[in-house]
Amino acid sequence: MKTGDLAGYEYDFGDGWEHELAVEASAAADADTLYPACIGGQGACPPEDSGGPGGFADLKEVIAAPGPEREEMRAWAGEDYDPTRFDLAANAAAGSV
Repeated sequence: MKTGDLAGYEYDFGDGWEHELAVEASAAADADTLYPACIGGQGACPPEDSGGPGGFADLKEVIAAPGPEREEMRAWAGEDYDPTRFDLAANAAAGSV
């Protein structure tokens, strides 16, 4: 692939997570680096089985507003779950791509 190329990727066929990957730049591979490697991102990964893009959008909306539904969703997703948080170091340590 070359700069400017696009590739589609579908994760979890049941929930329909469709991604489009864009090649923004390329360089020679480093023999001491494990590939692929996450070099940036935005927002937290959705919790497993969150119901696809629509379910994740609903989750973010519910936990942003006070109320009984919020507490239930916080308990399900984890009290410290923050959909706006992205931690590159944690993703790299976990081997995420």
